[in-house]
Amino acid sequence: MTTVGRWIGRHLILFIGLLVLLYLFAPIFVVILMSFNAPKSKLSYTFDGFTLHNWAHPCQPFGLCDAVSTSLRIGLVATVIATTLGTLMAFAMVRHRFRGRAATNLFIFLPMASPEIVLGSSLLALFVSGGLGGRLGFWTILIAHVMFCLSFVVVTVKARLSGMDTRLEQAAMDLYATEWQTFWRITFPLVFPGILAAALLSFSLSFDDFIITNLNAGRTVTFPMFVWGSAQRDIPPQINVVGTAMFLLALVLVLGGELTRRRRASRAR
Repeated sequence: MTTVGRWIGRHLILFIGLLVLLYLFAPIFVVILMSFNAPKSKLSYTFDGFTLHNWAHPCQPFGLCDAVSTSLRIGLVATVIATTLGTLMAFAMVRHRFRGRAATNLFIFLPMASPEIVLGSSLLALFVSGGLGGRLGFWTILIAHVMFCLSFVVVTVKARLSGMDTRLEQAAMDLYATEWQTFWRITFPLVFPGILAAALLSFSLSFDDFIITNLNAGRTVTFPMFVWGSAQRDIPPQINVVGTAMFLLALVLVLGGELTRRRRASRAR
């Protein structure tokens, strides 16, 4: 019993960790599997047979590719704007002392802590009071997405900046590097992983959002709204194709970034 107890004690944390990972990835495995499903009927949610038809014809459901295109355009533009503004805000809040800095830190967390239904309804009231009630669409969705992505970017980049050793910048300037050279050759490469993580997080949040988007979309249909509308009747298997493709794209980006980091680390040695 003692030997068995020691073995369990040594492997219990590993076993629990594997169970948690399995729990997290089980829905993703189901989505990947169902992307190759040939359902016998529109109301079938079981794996009835293997097929490549869904991958060969991803745009077969009417409006699916248009919705994906809209979500991609909104996500990319919102990511660029939120990442740029959020990075500048993070630098200002970490590197500078100014009146109202503590209050600004508090306000940054409010969109993250507030329920999405509150944010969505508040933005809708803002747009209606501003005379945009009859013109809800792409631009109102974009404004809303930039608003809630900004907080996540600021928090992520701030964490990276706060953990950075400023002595490296001081050493560069002691070696007669200008502030501009120090930023691009020392500061930016060190902060870039945090900026990239914030950008990926922003794009994921924007592409996936439904509640805020639904309240401020007007007649514009994004991918989450298309999925919700399709779920009222049936869920085309091509939706799982899109989900699988997005997962594989994110996986490639993460693995590519990790391989690049390891190569740079090995060269530095």
